[in-house]
Amino acid sequence: MLRFTATAEDLLRSRFALSPAFELNGLLRRLDGRDTALPADWTARLAPGLARLRRETPLDAVLALQTATAAPNFLAPPPRALTQRWADDLAAIRATPIAVARAEIDEVLREQPARDRHVRELLASDQLVELVADALDRAWRELLAPDWPQLRAVCERDIVHRVGVIGERGWKEAIEGLERGLVWRGQHLAVPLRSTDAEVSLAGEGLLLVPSVLVWPGLAVFHDEPWPKALIYLARGTSLLWERTAPDPDALAALASLLGHSRARLLLELRTPASTSQLARSLTMAPGAVGDHLSVLRTTGLLARARSGRSVLYRRTALGDALVTGATPAESPTG
Repeated sequence: MLRFTATAEDLLRSRFALSPAFELNGLLRRLDGRDTALPADWTARLAPGLARLRRETPLDAVLALQTATAAPNFLAPPPRALTQRWADDLAAIRATPIAVARAEIDEVLREQPARDRHVRELLASDQLVELVADALDRAWRELLAPDWPQLRAVCERDIVHRVGVIGERGWKEAIEGLERGLVWRGQHLAVPLRSTDAEVSLAGEGLLLVPSVLVWPGLAVFHDEPWPKALIYLARGTSLLWERTAPDPDALAALASLLGHSRARLLLELRTPASTSQLARSLTMAPGAVGDHLSVLRTTGLLARARSGRSVLYRRTALGDALVTGATPAESPTG
């Protein structure tokens, strides 16, 4: 059991961030079979790209560094803010001193030796950091970047929810709601880790909270440098993301004939509450256009809105749900 010791100052300095690099490493681990599998349709779509990258780039060296529980820190540098971009992470990876990278790699290889001779040669190269950075950059662009707006929107929606919980019911309930087994009593946050039995002070620096759709098995904990004290947890709405498929063409066509194509897409997308910017990213639409369409849908009674923290979230009303349900073809009876 790991126990974080926190003061009132730590709560004031606790904050949320996003980590594109952590998500990329999580995706690679899942595609390579290191963690639980992705949904079948995601695997079918992305596995051919992974195979191509393994042939054309030094990605096998990156995969060799993914152990059963973690990867070297330099592959996923600590995020700094909610505005973290892949370009920020990539710059931090490229700036890693070769001595630091090699020390972290040696630690991994002691636990999990690389069997492939070519991989061993890559990991021994003086150009190791650049080779790994280039492979990760291409993996990002070809495997994750197309889906990043959707993944990011899920994480942002989660943060809006957590901030609302903090405002309404306090930090204790917000933290304990991140993952089953987290318990906050007094000044101690107990984190269920089988491999660790220690007490770690947040030392007035607060706790970094990072929602993720690809963390496995549901919680990653950082308490050693270079990371700040951090919890990476499974974002609410992840299961809906994996279950999400393209809108039924007939349902979309039926709604579009009544509302127009863009408004129909927005209404179908609002299975869970979302802000204007989140919807714009998910659907790759201009924020101004999204705002105009949401205003019309709200005026007609299909949507309602409410403030949560600093964000305004839109949700379908009962009328909006009924319209979507009516536009979705019923399943054919069987038997």
